[in-house]
Amino acid sequence: MAILQVKDLFKSFGKTEVLKDINFTLEKGEVLGMIGSSGSGKTTLLRCLNFLETPTKGKILVNDQPIFDSNDPKSLSEAEIRKNRLHFGMVFQAFNLFPQYTVRQNCTLAKELLAKEQKDFKSRKNEILAQINEQAERIIDSVGLKSRIDYYPHQLSGGQQQRVAIARALMLEPDILCFDEPTSALDPELTGEVLKVIRGLADENTTMVIVTHEMQFARDVSDKVLFLDQGKVAEYGTPTQVFEHPTQERTRQFLERYFEN
Repeated sequence: MAILQVKDLFKSFGKTEVLKDINFTLEKGEVLGMIGSSGSGKTTLLRCLNFLETPTKGKILVNDQPIFDSNDPKSLSEAEIRKNRLHFGMVFQAFNLFPQYTVRQNCTLAKELLAKEQKDFKSRKNEILAQINEQAERIIDSVGLKSRIDYYPHQLSGGQQQRVAIARALMLEPDILCFDEPTSALDPELTGEVLKVIRGLADENTTMVIVTHEMQFARDVSDKVLFLDQGKVAEYGTPTQVFEHPTQERTRQFLERYFEN
């Protein structure tokens, strides 16, 4: 069953069309690698999935349920948008950690805020907070930061901060984990430790959408690859199809430029 379906998605900013007729599907446990030149619309597409931007038209379905449909005249409420966002965990380029909170607190904060909305929170407060803390410790350990759990962001390297950002996204147990250039803000020597964590998630059948300029990584880790060019899907298929047998001349030009470097 397709966990994510994007159908005829468009996004315009004024008269500027940024996304044009985007279509793809993602099965549970699959990894979609999204590649393309800067300005091709990759980040905007992620932001539309996560409701940081509202698509102009089209349809987005998660687990066969529409979470956005431009043909539905009813506007989404803030509560519905918040609920829809929980389907997606977002890991940004720039980490976006709270500097005043420790690794542990960065990971538990959102889960605790959601827990406080539960009707039985007051009667089960200690139990619920203990469960959240236990979950945080387990996930932080899984990204290799158990020994840094009570450190603050400024005490961590860039690679460690990005791994905290991944742990924070995992805390909310999203259906789909989205990465927007997760290594672009890192020195080359720190890139490997973040890619190793993402590879581990792929091995555990975590459903992911990964925007990346790491072509070899996208080739190795992805089940499907989508090449965006000027807001359109120029190529879409398996890594073998896209990297070894591209159908479009534009795709060949793009890949040759990267693999020559």
